[in-house]
Amino acid sequence: METMGCPMGGGATRLYSTIGGGGRSLPLTPAQLARQNPPPERAPQPSSCKDSQGPSQLDLAPLEQQLLRECEEALRGRPPRFHRHLVHCGDGQRAPGGPIRVLQWNILAQALGEGADCFVRCPPEALSWPERKYLILEEILTYKPHILCLQEVDHYYDTFQPVLRSLGYGGHFFPKPWSPCLDVHGNNGPDGCALFFDQSRFELLESVSVRLSAMLIPTNQIAVVTKLRCRATARCVFVAVTHLKARSGWERLRGAQGSDLLAHLQTLLHNHSHPPGTTGPPDAAPSLIVCGDFNAVPSEEVYQRFASSPLRLDSAYKKLSRDGAMEPSFTTWKIRPSGECCSTLDYIWYGRDSLQVEAVLDLPTEEQIGPDRLPSFHYPSDHLSLICDFSFKEER
Repeated sequence: METMGCPMGGGATRLYSTIGGGGRSLPLTPAQLARQNPPPERAPQPSSCKDSQGPSQLDLAPLEQQLLRECEEALRGRPPRFHRHLVHCGDGQRAPGGPIRVLQWNILAQALGEGADCFVRCPPEALSWPERKYLILEEILTYKPHILCLQEVDHYYDTFQPVLRSLGYGGHFFPKPWSPCLDVHGNNGPDGCALFFDQSRFELLESVSVRLSAMLIPTNQIAVVTKLRCRATARCVFVAVTHLKARSGWERLRGAQGSDLLAHLQTLLHNHSHPPGTTGPPDAAPSLIVCGDFNAVPSEEVYQRFASSPLRLDSAYKKLSRDGAMEPSFTTWKIRPSGECCSTLDYIWYGRDSLQVEAVLDLPTEEQIGPDRLPSFHYPSDHLSLICDFSFKEER
């Protein structure tokens, strides 16, 4: 599958110092570590065509190739990442400007992974930030999304913002007001939601931070909503990333938070189509994508509110089912002291009147994930990344 490239910026020295300095102290570079203590060779990835796993090395610009090699060098001692395929579900016609690739991912806050989340079957070494960050960046570089929607980001300023900015992305970060990361000794600051976009593909028009409310009472959950204009088509799209309240017993609160987010989105879309102080016919309705860790299974109230919203939203990952009506069996799979959790909690919603799904990335099998589940040496988070290629429908 063809994807759009990102403009490169910055030099290799600045990039290496940035990615190497994401912790409290500046470690040796992976190349230096390898020379001191050579690890076993990382198993090669299975060969496949570029549109089944993402871009090949030849598709990457020089700085991206350099960073990917840095990731591979740092991860030589680890097993290979999951082998996943893009499942095509469009009509095969080339979209104007090419498809828009969106990545949704709860990347697991470092402070929570090493502290409060207690993944009892995950070796502590697998959660080491100096290596785990490379697994996260490798996933991003492999699939080259135009839009990234991330949750539990607690290394925004020292890792993700500078590295992704060097690769041509703009970004917006909004931390939780009372992040649980701050209760963990040696934390790197609060976690929150981050939204990045490829500046060669999109122009930023507006970005809004939203603190979600329930019954008019502000909560600890948040969203970021960004208004972008596609440079290839001049079409506008609103993209939202959110992370709703976790744990069983908070279903009503999640429902209220979801309703609040939908109300914010309806207001933003209405103001776009009917700018204040203007008369005459409304502007063309913009497209809408909402990504997030909703912490809610499909039978829950908040899911049903999104599915029945006047915004006419649909969930992209239903396309993986035979009838296009069922969500996948899981998007997160972990083992904590309280037991094993295998659930579908993460979604990519889209406005079905203006966007169509061209492809979605399939999910790994139980065998690939392994008996110790997630996170692991294979994979850096307890949540799986979701990736979807969209195209604009013709305007009516």
